[in-house]
Amino acid sequence: MNDDAPYPPDRTDDELARLDITVLLRDGLTAGPGPRRTALFGDGAAAAAVVLDRLGTEPRSVAFLADTVRAAGLARAVELPEPLPRREAADVVGEWLRAGAVLAGGVETDDTAATWLHAVATIIELKQLTRARGRGV
Repeated sequence: MNDDAPYPPDRTDDELARLDITVLLRDGLTAGPGPRRTALFGDGAAAAAVVLDRLGTEPRSVAFLADTVRAAGLARAVELPEPLPRREAADVVGEWLRAGAVLAGGVETDDTAATWLHAVATIIELKQLTRARGRGV
């Protein structure tokens, strides 16, 4: 356990939204267990969820994209004309997909990207459920 890490995390949604998710993907997708992978699946997934949630993205759309990445790979997902239903969200996630695809990490990288996208979808869903219950995330 890391006693230096604040609990609860001290980043606001605005701070998370300003993170460079493409850099986190480039550094974390092919990294082994350690700080880069942790940053991708921690702050990176939370940041991506904030960005996509603010663009009105449904979690099921991100989960579907994750399944597509797992089945066809990042290189094929980059070729999708609209990886998410809304143009702004499609543009943002397209940049993220391209950042992963240039790594040419093979099936393992594709699976890691798909797992990360599923994590993003889960966080979006939790944010939406919390808002619906009136807790104001």
